[in-house]
This record gives sequence, C-alpha cells and structure tokens, in this order.
Amino acid sequence: MVILDLLKENKQLPAAQRRGVQTSGIVARVGERQIALYLSGRRHAGENLAELLEKRPPDLLPPIQMSDALAANWTGEFERIVAKCLAHARRQFVELEKVFPRECARVLDSLAAVYAYDAEAKQMTDEERLVFHQLKSHAVMQSLREWIDKQFNERHVEPNSSLGKALTYMVKHWEGLTKFLTVEGAPLDNNVCERALKLAVLHRKNALFYKTERGAATGDVLMSVIKTCALNHVNVWEYLLALVRNERAVGRDPAKWLPWDFALLEVRERAA
Repeated sequence: MVILDLLKENKQLPAAQRRGVQTSGIVARVGERQIALYLSGRRHAGENLAELLEKRPPDLLPPIQMSDALAANWTGEFERIVAKCLAHARRQFVELEKVFPRECARVLDSLAAVYAYDAEAKQMTDEERLVFHQLKSHAVMQSLREWIDKQFNERHVEPNSSLGKALTYMVKHWEGLTKFLTVEGAPLDNNVCERALKLAVLHRKNALFYKTERGAATGDVLMSVIKTCALNHVNVWEYLLALVRNERAVGRDPAKWLPWDFALLEVRERAA
C-alpha cells in the first residue's frame, strides 16, 4: 500500500534507512476456521509474523509456517515447523518450459501427480491425508529427487543456467517443500495467502493510497475482517451491521463475536 506520510518521511531518512512500504498478508488456519490478517508499513512479513507469534500461548504446539523461501519471510526467533511453497518452486519451471520442454515436463508432471493426490485427500482428516500422501506422493517425489540429482551428477544441466538454478532451488529447500510427507496438516503451497493479497492489490487500485500509518492500520483491520468473513463463508455486510448494532456487547466480550460465532447465531435464530 502507498502511505503518503511515509513517502514524505523518506526524504529525511539517512541513505541506509529502510524506505520501502509493504503489506503483509497472513492467513492462519486451525481446523476448518481461517483468519486473514493484513499489516501495512515498513516491516517485512517475517517481522510482522514474529511480533504476532510473541502473543501466542507458549503451551501450544509449534505452528506450521508456510511461505516461499524469501529471506524476509523467515525472520524471528520462535519455534516453528518450516514448510516451503511447492507452487512457488513449480512456477519457475512453468516460466522455463519453452526453453527446456523435456526437463520441465519431467518436473511439472511429477508435481501435477502430487497435486492430484492432494485433491483426492481433500475430505480426509489431517492424519489420513498424511498417510495417503506417504503411500502415493512419496514415491513420486523420491523419483523426482533422484532424477534431479542425476542431472547434476552426470552434468546434464549447468548449475548456473536458468534450469540449473530452478533445480538447485528445489534441492536447497527440499525438506520444506516435502513437509506434507512428514507433518500432519502441512499444506502443499501458500496459494491461500497469495489469493488473500489480491484484496490488498484491488484496494490499492481503487483507493490509491492512505495518508497516515493510522489510516493504513484502520484499513488493514477492515480488510482483515472482510477477508476472514469470506474465508469462513460469512456474509460480511450482515456481520458488520451486527457488530455496530451490538457495540457494547462486542466491547464487553469480543471473543463471542468472531465471524464463525456470528454464523452459528444466525443458524440458531433461523431455527427458532
């Protein structure tokens, strides 16, 4: 997002000072419930996530963090399970397919098989899905890794070529890219977050800018509520009206007015 006060501040900052402005998109999932959070400012996504997780109860199990391998996404010293985005790795081969059709087809076909298996596992529990991927996808990924290693060992691929760099990326992040084979609930990719960020892009096109950081924070809260409602199939307009009409009750106990609680309340009212 564009924040005018920060652009003005940039003119006074020392040369080494951070000048960029980013909007981070964080989507958290627990069971069937999902929460979207947007944060705009000078901090990178990893810094925003680290600050958020400082508030997390210490007795909870480590969260699975899914992202691409960009270093700015992985700052912060907290216990986590590292999962890397398979779609991000795949995208590199899609872009190179015209130049290296045979080699890219080998990678893309393998990943397509894994995604097909994941679609089959959509209605399974996390435990069942893990076992299913271990039975079906493990052999596919193992064969792909052996093929990649062979390309380098037998010098079929120049490591510094565009194809070599794409394959090196997969090897370097293999453990994170295959976390869905070892950890219950680990997703294949970060696509849910990529889709969530489209809302921020749309808002930037329509509104162009914020004047102040406070205004940006307010906009981020509203976008977070709107996207969270969408992720949980809640009518955002009706939800916002209910919050305004019940302002005092919401203030006394906001935990009872989360989108999924509002959805349950609507169901009870219709039943009555």
